[in-house]
Amino acid sequence: MSLQIDWLAHHMQHSDRYAKWIHQQFHYEYTHQPLADWQREFAQGQSNGEWSCLIAIDGERLVGGAALARDDLAHRPDLGPWLACVFVSPEARGQGLAERLIDGICQEAKDCGFARLYLHTQSKQDYYAKRGWQVMERFRAWDSEHALMARDL
Repeated sequence: MSLQIDWLAHHMQHSDRYAKWIHQQFHYEYTHQPLADWQREFAQGQSNGEWSCLIAIDGERLVGGAALARDDLAHRPDLGPWLACVFVSPEARGQGLAERLIDGICQEAKDCGFARLYLHTQSKQDYYAKRGWQVMERFRAWDSEHALMARDL
């Protein structure tokens, strides 16, 4: 695997595909946003700072990514920035790629002067807890339980 990790803004040919992965993976969050609208918002987010996404590319193949989002939870507009849109394609899993992407986002947030990063997760609380994230609160959204987590940078 000749893996390259870089900002999606430098590889916009992958933007629609990554947005589609996120739309499918976290479908419950997009029930009122058609795929084409999300793809447009996500692409714009690469230049306006709303969804700065770090991606992993194997040759020309997109294999994963994670985003530094300005706002990722409607009922908590007081918090941010957020680790969001973490996804690794099934064939690239189990190699520590998500961790590398998450570390890259944490470093970027720190470099931007932020002291803390937030995320929300439905099912990966244990994964994040092992990596230094702490549960701040639990909440119900999209018909299921979620954990709001934070990590000091």
